[in-house]
Amino acid sequence: MRQVLSIVGPTASGKTGLAIEAALQLGTEIVSADSMQFYRGMEIGTGAPEPSELSRVKHHFIGHLDPSEEISAGTFAEVARREVVRLNALGKTAVAVGGSGLYIRALIDGIFEGPAKDLAIRDRLEAEAASVGSDILHRRLSEIDSTYALTIDPNDLRRIVRGLEVFEITGETLSHLHSQQEQDCFETLQVAIDYPRPELYDRINRRVDGMFEAGFVEEVKDLLAAGYEAHLLRLKSLGYREVIGHLRGETSLDEAVETMKMNTRRYAKRQLTWFRADTRIQWLDGSASEPLLFQLEQRLDVPIG
Repeated sequence: MRQVLSIVGPTASGKTGLAIEAALQLGTEIVSADSMQFYRGMEIGTGAPEPSELSRVKHHFIGHLDPSEEISAGTFAEVARREVVRLNALGKTAVAVGGSGLYIRALIDGIFEGPAKDLAIRDRLEAEAASVGSDILHRRLSEIDSTYALTIDPNDLRRIVRGLEVFEITGETLSHLHSQQEQDCFETLQVAIDYPRPELYDRINRRVDGMFEAGFVEEVKDLLAAGYEAHLLRLKSLGYREVIGHLRGETSLDEAVETMKMNTRRYAKRQLTWFRADTRIQWLDGSASEPLLFQLEQRLDVPIG
C-alpha cells in the first residue's frame, strides 16, 4: 500500500475534483497542501473546495487558520504527516492535493530546514531590497540558484532573502542542499494534470471570472472590514492585492480582473516549472477523451475502483 497518493499541478487544472473522486474510491481522506486554502474567509479567492465538495470527503487543513496566523512548510509537514500516518494505520492511503510545490514536497519528503538564520545577513539583504527592489535580489538569486529562483515570485522577498542567506552561510545553493539531504520519504505515487498551455490559460481565465461572479469583491470587503488588510498583503495570495487596489480607487474592476488573470497565468508557469523538475511526477492528460480517474487507475496502476 502506498502511503500517499499525491495529486498536484497548476492552478485551475482540476486537482480538487480528481482528488475527491480518488478519495471516494479509496475510502480515504484528503490532506490539503494548498498554502492559501489554509485560511478562513478566503474561500473564493483561493479556490477552496465548495461546501458540497467538502461534504463528500473529509478534508484536512482547509480553512483552519485565521488570516492573521502564519504557517511554514515545516509546521505543515509536521501536522500533515501525522494525518498520513494515522490513515495508514487504518489501512488507508492518504490523498494529498495542492498546487503549492514546497508544501507537497515537505509532506512527502519531510522538510529540510537548512542552516539557522543569520539576522545580520537578513537585515542587510532586506535593507538592500528596500533600496533597489526585490527584483534585483531575485535576479541575483537566479544567477546563484536558478532552480530555486524559478519557483518563487520576484516579489516574494522572504524566500529570496532565505535563498541568498543560505548561500552566504554555506557556500551551497538551497536547492542543492535540499537534494542532498536524506529525507524520511513517504512511499508515494505523484500525478499531475497537464493541459496544452492555451487550454490551461483559458481554464484560468474562466476560473477567475467565476470567482468574481461568486462574490470575490464582497469577500475582500468583508476581510478588510475585519481588519485583515495587512495580513492579506503579507500573504500575497493571488487576486487580493488587485481587488484591494480596486477598492481603494486605484484601478477599475475590469483592470483588477485582467491583472489577476495575468498574475495567475504567471503563477501557473512557475508551478509547472517546479513540478516538471520532479521526475517522480507522472502526468495525466487533461484534454484526453479518457476521464482523469480512468487514467489514474489504468495508466498508473492505482488500486482504485
